[in-house]
Amino acid sequence: MPKLFSSLAACHCSLQIASSTRWRLGPGCRKTGRVGTTLANQMATGDVASGEAETAALAPEEERDWSEMTPVCLAEAFSRLALEDLWQGAMACCRSWRDAARSRPGLFAALDLEPGFAESTPGAEAAAWWTPAFQRRVDAMLRSAATLAGGELREVRVRHCSDDALAFTAERSPRLSILSIRTSPAVTDRSMLTVGACCTMLTELDISNCYEVSYKSLEVIGQSCQNLRVLKRNIFNWIDPSEHVGIVPENYLRECPQDGDREAITISKFMPKLKHLELRFSKLTAVGLNSIPGGCKELEVLDLFGCANLTSRGIDQAAANLKNLETLVKPNIYIPRSSFHMGRYGHWQLYDERFQTNVFQI
Repeated sequence: MPKLFSSLAACHCSLQIASSTRWRLGPGCRKTGRVGTTLANQMATGDVASGEAETAALAPEEERDWSEMTPVCLAEAFSRLALEDLWQGAMACCRSWRDAARSRPGLFAALDLEPGFAESTPGAEAAAWWTPAFQRRVDAMLRSAATLAGGELREVRVRHCSDDALAFTAERSPRLSILSIRTSPAVTDRSMLTVGACCTMLTELDISNCYEVSYKSLEVIGQSCQNLRVLKRNIFNWIDPSEHVGIVPENYLRECPQDGDREAITISKFMPKLKHLELRFSKLTAVGLNSIPGGCKELEVLDLFGCANLTSRGIDQAAANLKNLETLVKPNIYIPRSSFHMGRYGHWQLYDERFQTNVFQI
């Protein structure tokens, strides 16, 4: 079983075990319980944050009965643990430790699974993320985090969650400010409308590779979330999808959004305070691009990598109207000959000055 898959399963099981157990931490945990010993040693050495599981054994005269620690002290120690150590370790140890963690909702203010995805190697493990079983694991974590946070959830970074789990989380997280659900094929406009209605404090949104999310969601989010500063609406590399073969289902790659211009126009109209906008591999043309400077005047970062329907001249003209722009990423992509049944191939710059390259627009 892939490493990240195992981690999610273990974290979910930890909550189930902790909820059903009836015993409390006793002196025995101090000597024989691996989790209890690990955390006790970390607290004793001041190395809780580093998560080092093995430390030098305490001298007999220095041993303490950690079951006597107050919930306040336990919660303070738990605040220094990494996400996985908190969910899979401390909360699974015993009821008293779980209760101590739950007494401080701030411990669950952030659910960030992105490092686990980023550290995983492409291949069979990444392909397993697209299975219903994996989605259920992510959903369980997302629902648990929203419940345990008690309305204090402020940051969510997950992938492959479902519509229902996202709506459940949004309804219970009015203070959510960062939401990243990139590559969540099951997320649709239905749950995004709930996000717009319930999470009006959003400042950052990443809906990259979410093909069932349309311009309608962008409109609602823009109208409701007036403080939105960062939007990432990237899609998979449809020009040369070879890097995704064997990982992303072929039918999903073929369903990439075609209405890049409509999305760009919606963004410019309803998200005037954006400072960071990513539209990698979007199929927008000069029509959509030219609308952005008129509405998003505060943009500092504009990423158009892989947008093969744009020309360098058109991009420069749009950028000239963005007075605060600091970072501009042009398409700068090589177009393989095998990708299209037409005479255009080679690097994007070989063609962008000769004609408007909307030949890829379907």
